[in-house]
Amino acid sequence: MKVTIMALGTRGDVQPYVALGAGLRAAGHAVRLASHDTFRELVTGAGLDFAPMRGNVQEVVHSSEMRAALARGNMLEINRVSARATLAAALHWAQDGLNAARDADLLLAGIGGMNVAQALSEKLRVPLMEAHVVPFHPTRAFPGAIFPPGVARLGGWANRLSHVLTRQVMWQMFRAADTRARREVLDLPAAPLLGPRPLRRLPTLHGISPSVLPRPADWDAGQHLTGYWFLPQEDWTPLPALEAFLSAGPRPVAIGFGSMTTPDPQATTSSILGALERSGQRAVLLSGWGGLSAQDVPDTVFVTDSVPHDWLFPRVAAAVHHGGAGTTAAGLAAGVPNVIVPFFGDQPFWGERVRQLGVGPAPVPRRALHAQTLAAAITRAVTDPGLQERAAHLGARIRAENGVARAAEVVGTLTDFPA
Repeated sequence: MKVTIMALGTRGDVQPYVALGAGLRAAGHAVRLASHDTFRELVTGAGLDFAPMRGNVQEVVHSSEMRAALARGNMLEINRVSARATLAAALHWAQDGLNAARDADLLLAGIGGMNVAQALSEKLRVPLMEAHVVPFHPTRAFPGAIFPPGVARLGGWANRLSHVLTRQVMWQMFRAADTRARREVLDLPAAPLLGPRPLRRLPTLHGISPSVLPRPADWDAGQHLTGYWFLPQEDWTPLPALEAFLSAGPRPVAIGFGSMTTPDPQATTSSILGALERSGQRAVLLSGWGGLSAQDVPDTVFVTDSVPHDWLFPRVAAAVHHGGAGTTAAGLAAGVPNVIVPFFGDQPFWGERVRQLGVGPAPVPRRALHAQTLAAAITRAVTDPGLQERAAHLGARIRAENGVARAAEVVGTLTDFPA
């Protein structure tokens, strides 16, 4: 079968789909992955055909509008800024998507690529399979990933409604861009008010560990909780200075917020350094897109832009991060306590899940991040034996799963496709 995967966003958004694509390729499918040119090497390095999609997510994230929205943590405002950027890119994505989906038998997309993929599915008459790394199907078991975790206190009806509203909020924010692409590029009528209807009802993949999020009892048989989609650990050689730092003392903590930006990187760095001083911990500080400062740090802190999480996290005492789905998966798989500093979106959901599992302290929201709160969370993470034991056991269970292979099995059950 010829499969085209649409994966747009940051590296954390794209990498799980590269892993999934590699698994589908190993199962005998021809796989093309459409994403931003930034990820060309990542995609081709996994043996997949790459199709470029114009746009630079980092430019959007660093725009003054987005930085202001992120600073306030307002999800609706963040979506509005994203929607305006998508409206500008809609025609390019439709054109690039047509090229990416040429001769495909199956389209596959998660939240980042779903709007484009839905329109292409209709235009090309090619079925679309949804594949998500956050729970994206209604259930009474827990609230939608972008809703405050406190919604759960209202009961199962509120949880289920929040999932329906999550999909509608995301669709309505991007509906104008979808309509423009349909009319100006795809020669299609506007989609219905509540969203496109699927060409064919297919199973849905959820690249989440059942050890982290047990399968809801009210999900139908078409919902598959496969386990995380991890790439095989890359043959990565660290800088000698990093290796020397790791071996020069007790295990440090890893601290980094990935693609998240802060209104004042210097102030954020100061809070982190203050927390490390209070807790008496060494650290590997990953500066990431947020530009955490590398100046005036003590010799107990090693600053670098990025390090593969699957290499670094097993070597640290705890992982402090923003709680993105991919970073959380890597942190939990490493078997170390996770300290979540959620910014927006699904990150509070994963922070609360880490707390409920007893593998990390209560999340520290970004707006409440200062030396005292972070120091207390780090201290608990590195000194609580029960928390550390539960984290180690959970990591072992996750590492025993093979979410990529399970997802490939589900795709392999589809019928009425070319061989």
